Amino acid sequence: MQFDDKVPIYYQIKNQLYHEMITGELEPGDKLPAVRQLAVDMTVNVNTIQRALGEMITEGVIESQRGKGNFVTMDHERITQLKEALITEQLERVYQQLHALDLSDEDIIASLQNFIKQRGEQHV
Repeated sequence: MQFDDKVPIYYQIKNQLYHEMITGELEPGDKLPAVRQLAVDMTVNVNTIQRALGEMITEGVIESQRGKGNFVTMDHERITQLKEALITEQLERVYQQLHALDLSDEDIIASLQNFIKQRGEQHV
């Protein structure tokens, strides 16, 4: 995994795991690899993995079962909420950046519609 130096590594790990949950790579009830294995796979410190997982447990996205490991929540509603929160976070970032370029809401909408249209034409 390639990490961005501007964003805390534990946060990037959380986002990677969120992405896997949202896309179905990790399904509700799936067991996550052991903390040490995740650390090896992602080439990070075990404490970094533990921080990411600890926050995810607090958020209710994963569940820890003593002696068994960590599992993706079975709460489909929670995963849907997670997806909506990540979409909103991405849109907020783009919205702020485009407003910083002095674009109006109407300009942003028109640019996005044009972008989507061009992308669609490229993939036909």
